[in-house]
Formats: sequence, C-alpha cells, structure tokens
Amino acid sequence: MPKNSKAVKRELDDDVTESVKDLLSNEDTCDDSFKKSSLIVNDVSEDKDKDKDVEEASDDAEEVRPAWNSKLQYILAQVGFSVGLGNVWRFPYLCQKNGGGAYLVPYFILLVLIGIPLFFLELAVGQRIRRGSIGVWNYISPRLGGIGFASCVVCFFVALYYNVIIGWSLFYFSQSFQQPLPWNECPLVKTRNTTYVVPECEKSSATTYYWYREALDISNNISESGGLNWKMTVCLLVAWTMVCLAMIKGIQSSGKIMYFSSLFPYVVLICFLVRALLLEGSVDGIRHMFTPKLEIMLEPKVWREAATQVFFALGLGFGGVIAFSSYNKRDNNCHLDAVLVSFINFFTSVLATLVVFAVLGFKANVMNAKCVAENTKKIEGFLGNGISRDLIPHHINFSSSVSAQDYTQMTEILRGVMEKDYSSLGLDTCSIEDELNKAVQGTGLAFIAFTEAMTHFPASPFWSVMFFLMLVNLGLGSMFGTIEGIITPIVDTFKVRKEFLTVGCCLLAFSFGLLFVQRSGNYFVAMFDDYSATLPLLIVVILENIAVAWVYGTDKFFEDLKDMLGFSPSRYYYYMWKYVTPVLLLTLLGTSIIQLGMTPPSYSAWIKEEAKEVSLSYPPWGLAVCVSLVVMAVLPVPVIFLLRYFNIMDDSAAGLSAVSYRKARIIKESVRREEDDDDDASLLNAKTPSQAPSPMPPNSIYRKQSGCPLPDVNTAPNGRYGIGYLMADMPDMPESDL
Repeated sequence: MPKNSKAVKRELDDDVTESVKDLLSNEDTCDDSFKKSSLIVNDVSEDKDKDKDVEEASDDAEEVRPAWNSKLQYILAQVGFSVGLGNVWRFPYLCQKNGGGAYLVPYFILLVLIGIPLFFLELAVGQRIRRGSIGVWNYISPRLGGIGFASCVVCFFVALYYNVIIGWSLFYFSQSFQQPLPWNECPLVKTRNTTYVVPECEKSSATTYYWYREALDISNNISESGGLNWKMTVCLLVAWTMVCLAMIKGIQSSGKIMYFSSLFPYVVLICFLVRALLLEGSVDGIRHMFTPKLEIMLEPKVWREAATQVFFALGLGFGGVIAFSSYNKRDNNCHLDAVLVSFINFFTSVLATLVVFAVLGFKANVMNAKCVAENTKKIEGFLGNGISRDLIPHHINFSSSVSAQDYTQMTEILRGVMEKDYSSLGLDTCSIEDELNKAVQGTGLAFIAFTEAMTHFPASPFWSVMFFLMLVNLGLGSMFGTIEGIITPIVDTFKVRKEFLTVGCCLLAFSFGLLFVQRSGNYFVAMFDDYSATLPLLIVVILENIAVAWVYGTDKFFEDLKDMLGFSPSRYYYYMWKYVTPVLLLTLLGTSIIQLGMTPPSYSAWIKEEAKEVSLSYPPWGLAVCVSLVVMAVLPVPVIFLLRYFNIMDDSAAGLSAVSYRKARIIKESVRREEDDDDDASLLNAKTPSQAPSPMPPNSIYRKQSGCPLPDVNTAPNGRYGIGYLMADMPDMPESDL
C-alpha cells in the first residue's frame, strides 16, 4: 500500500548562510524537502550533521504523492497495462497472416529498435519529473503541453469502447455456467405442425448466430440504431462499476488488484496450452504457426504491421506508462523495467499464439472430420449410380467412420477416374490446412472461433468460464492504465480530489458508452478502434520523442538518467532517440496515412437475411465522425502551441502550485503572492556562503545559478510553476528546457 507522510520543512543551520540568489537557485540533491515559500532560518547547532527534517505541524500540510508498495506491484501494473486483449486476438492473427514463425523476426527487430527505446523514454520522463502526461510535457516545453492533453483525449476515446469489450466478455462469462453451452447448437423454432432450425443460424453457425443475434442483436447497418440492447447496457454498467471501484483510491486500490488481474491470465493461458496439447490436432495448428513463409517476410506491409503492433502492444503514447512510473522512487532502475516488461509482453504474445493455434488446430480437425463424414455420405449415395463400387478401396467401410487419410485416398482415385464429372458429385473441400488458413482476429476469434472450439472440449463450461474470466482480467489491467492516464495528469495539474474525479470520469464515460450498446453499437466500436487511436497516438509519440531528444536535449536527458540510475545508459539509446526512432516513426506515420488514403473507410455489417458479413461504406455523417475523432485527438497540440506562442496563455497558467519532491513522495506548496515580502525578508537574514559548505554535492548536475536576477518566488527560473528539481542555468540549455 502506498506510503504517506506529512510535508516537511528544512531547518537550516545558523551558519549555513548564502546569498538570496544562491538560495533561490539551488535544491538539495539528496532530495531533502525544500520549501521556498516558507523557508525559515533558525538558531540550531553549528554541527551540520545535526541538520534534520522535521514534520510540519501546520494544518496547511498537503497530502503527499503515493508510491508503490513494492517493485513487484509496479511491474505487475505495467505488465497488466501493456499485456491486453491485443496480445490474445491480434498478435496470433498477424502471425498467421504474415508468414507464421517468420513474422517473429521483424517483430522482434522492431521491438528492439522502436519498442524498448520508447518504452524506456516514457518510464524515464515519468520517474524523473514525477507527474502525469500533462505535467511532464509542460515541464519539458510549455508550447508542447498539448501532448499531454492529446494523450488524455485518446485515453478517453479508447476507454469508451474498450470497456464495452469487457462488457461483452462479462456477458459470455455469465452465460458459461450452463451445460451444454448456449451457443453449442442452433435454436429450434416450433410450430403446431413442424419444428425447424432458425434460418439465420442454419446459414451460418451456432456460435456466429449467438454472437450476432443473441448477444449483440445487431442491426443491418450503422444507420439503423435499433435502440439500446438492455443486456449489454447492464454489462457495461457492471464493467464501469468495477473500474470505478478499483481506481477510486488510485494505485492504493488498483495496485492490490493487479496481483490477481495481471497474474491470472498467465495461469489460464498455461492451463489452456496444456489442455490443448492433449487434444487431437493441436500439433497441426502449432506446426502451421511455426512453418515460416520467408518470401512474405520481405514485403514492406509485414514490417509496417509489425511496427504498428509493437507500438500498440506496449501502450506507448497513452500516458498510462508515464502515470505509473511517476509513482516510483527517483532512484528506481527504470531501464531494467523497460527491458523486462517489453520481453514479458513479447513472450506473452508468443504464449497466446501457441494457445490459439493449438486450439484452432483441434477445431480444424473437428471441422475436417465433419466435412469428411458429410462427403462420405454423398459418395455412398452415388454408389452404383455414377460411381462403381470397384473404385472404392476395399479396406474402406462406409458403415463405420472413414478416416481423413482414407477419405483423401478415395477422393484422389475418384478425381483421377471421373475427371470432369467429379465436380457433379458436389463434394465440399475438406482440408485441415484450409481451415487453419481462415484468418480470424478480434471479436471473430474470441467470440466465434474460440467459443466454437471450446464447445468440443470435455467439460466445456469450465473452460469457457476460465477463458472469458481471462479476457475480463486482461481488459481490466489495460483499463486501469488507460484511466490512470486520464486521472493522474488532471489531478496533478488541477489539484482536484481523485475520488470525485474518478467517479465523474466513469459516469461520463458510461453515458457516452451507451452509443456502443445500441444494436448498431458494434459498428461504432470498429469505427473508434480504427480511427480514434492509430494516427493520434503515432503523432503523440513522435512529438514525445522530438520533445525529449531535440527540445530538452539528449545529452541533458542522459545526465538526468545518470543522476537517477547511478550509471549512464548505453549510447545505443542516444542514437535511437535522436535519429533512428524518429525516422522509423515518421516512416510508419507516412505509410499509415497512405494506407488509410488507399483504403476508403468501410465497416463489416452483418446482414440478417443473408446471414453473412458484407463490407459497407460509411455514410457521409459516419465519415465526418471518423475525421472528427482524429482531429479532436490531435487538436490540443496545435491549440496549446499557438496559445503560448502568441502569449494568450501564460506559461505558468497550467500550474496551481509549486511542487517539490523527495524520492517517492511529492510535497505540494501553495503559492501565495502576499507572502513574498516576508519570505524575502527571512532569506536576507542569512550570512555569507563562505561560512558554511554548500548543500549541493560537487558532482551534482544541478548547479548554482550565477549572475542571474532574482526570480519571482511563484515560479521556477524559466517563468512557469516549478514541478520539481530546480535546474541550473546551463549555457547549452535552451530556455524552454529550464
């Protein structure tokens, strides 16, 4: 549980006397609390070893910043945020689509070139500045403060539809306590004279019908609202209630839940893998996955999709990574964290892919066996009436089940003898490879393909409960980080009560989320998934990279890292941040824009009468919504830049108080203009610097200012509210960095 402590005030030694300029330009690098607005010089012992921090008894003491209870809790929070639903239903699809095992090569290369450096960068700035995304980028450059607001907007958009997916998983979870499972077979319609299968289900499949008709009750297109789906509305309310209760105390409450929500999915994945390996055909699926198609690996599209997946798999740009790391101790080894979490994410994706392909291999064998049985009945009907009994191998007995090998042998003989007449038999193509090549992703994998496979599992309700409980936990882990990416920056910037803000945010999101639980809601989920995050997040991360590497300066950032970590990171990161990663990100942004331009906006609609998906173009108002999502997400960046460029918004307007830090704790200081005169008077009682050593260690990167005018005590030396370490006035440091 995060530790709290009262704000402290430093008692200075009577002999420690420095000029006003020295006192205002330095902060103790041992992170002793430095309270500029109420600094008091008292008569104490001359021995500097007796300098100590005393608790402030004043009622004005502010609440300190919470911290993680343990390193494990923090790592689980970052893993829970980065490992999400995409690892289970997006990565396996890309692996299947882009060359099987060969896809792992470009993915791993881009993880090293893009993923780990950018993940390390976000962890480092969050831990160094110890604020949310808004405060971090305001600190680095006020004109780039819009980056933090853009991150919050994207987080809100993603949270709106992401929690709907958790609601879907909760619905399936609640329906899994039945034997047989409700999507096991098509429902029957009984009349006075006949009983028949529902036509929509007969034309598709039991699991497909259950998903589109029973769960979503989907309309034929996005323009047909159809009203609210009350079942999904209740599930969405439950999902937001869970998120609100878990986040209402910040990391104090969500941190404890991480132990379960982050670890439980691994237990389920391992159980599924062991169970699937014991099923017939699972090896076929795994073999299909690891059979490399090297020629596909050379296509640019494969590398673009691998880079996009790396980018989103780690949750870059959302602000959740920065928010979580801001609660760390200042000397935490964030470099180790970045490498560890990135590789955990990669191996989780590989583990999930093994599970998915093992299960799909079993499903492919089941579907192939059904196809063989149906075709065998057709061939048996043609015996003596178009097919001679002599053409059938003698060891094949139609009275018993025909194996896939015997069926293949029989059809090859018939095809060779009958030639053109073979097609008149009307036999379906039965192939395990063809079944495995049917690429499915997203909801199609989780709620259709996987659920169908589980109906063939022994004790299928148990596995269904485990699977959808895993999806709920994966979703909640990502939601915690997403909501933290909204709450933490706003609390840090506007000083509101976290409990009230969390409840208000969840209520507002639930209200907007009703759009997604209409009968046409699934189409809006697809729209937000395609357009609300992809381009905006790419732009946000590019600006983050430029802000740190070129505005703040890579050299100064390396000095900060050395001060935090106790060692200087590899120069590899220097060249990655300054040159390689920006170029790769700009290339990815360009190719993504070209891809969107070449592919007109469309969505897959379920047509009830035809019982199949059809690709439809968005109506004009739908195109306007798609464009608006992108524009609204990136709009804060140019707006804040222009407001501060033309001095319409003062650089210090974003801060409501000055803040100083002491390791894992934050001490907020109310800035009172009326106390300035008293503060200055108390500081002038100090003696000369020569009578006492400087509190700054000689090897510190925070040096005393010299020859600078007395700054306003309300602001940091650069003219905006300070949020931590008072930086020295270095000759090579641009004004925006100070």
